[in-house]
Amino acid sequence: MKRSEAVAEAAITLLAERGMRGLTHRAVDEAAGLPPGSASNLARTRAALLELTLAHLVELEERALAPALESGLTALDRRPSREVLVGLLVEALQVQIADVRRSLARYELALEATRRPELRRVYDRAGRRFRDPAVALLAVLGSPDPVRHSRQLVAFTEGVMFDAIAGAGESPSREDTHAAIRELLDGMLGPA
Repeated sequence: MKRSEAVAEAAITLLAERGMRGLTHRAVDEAAGLPPGSASNLARTRAALLELTLAHLVELEERALAPALESGLTALDRRPSREVLVGLLVEALQVQIADVRRSLARYELALEATRRPELRRVYDRAGRRFRDPAVALLAVLGSPDPVRHSRQLVAFTEGVMFDAIAGAGESPSREDTHAAIRELLDGMLGPA
């Protein structure tokens, strides 16, 4: 593992376990088992450490979601259908909910991005990598307003994740998630 990955992995764990206050260069060095000063040599400022962590987190999410996205997008290319999109979204949600550490770190970074414009830019750019395909998929499925509908779809899935991971809810079953997403898409796109 490269040193930058070790630092980012340690930072993700610290964010999930201790929150933003627990993320210091010294704590990262200790958590990663690196000599003192290693994290600050790699990311001089707190802002640089947060950006490094967010970049790595996006890579991890892309890797975690890749199997579901690749199979879903291939199926949509062959046969664009609402049911294929529902299956893709269910799988993606299950993957995200299963990795509590990664999701909690992302929530911490999202909140911090509301206070740091430089992190907000990085966070928004990363978010577009996940949101833009949703616009394209909804357009293919006949959405009269794919941009608005994609925002609603992302908000819905983020809400399900937050409720399962940090809210008062529990992890929804695959069947419940499937029914909820199908109902949401039927509301946006009309009956199938």
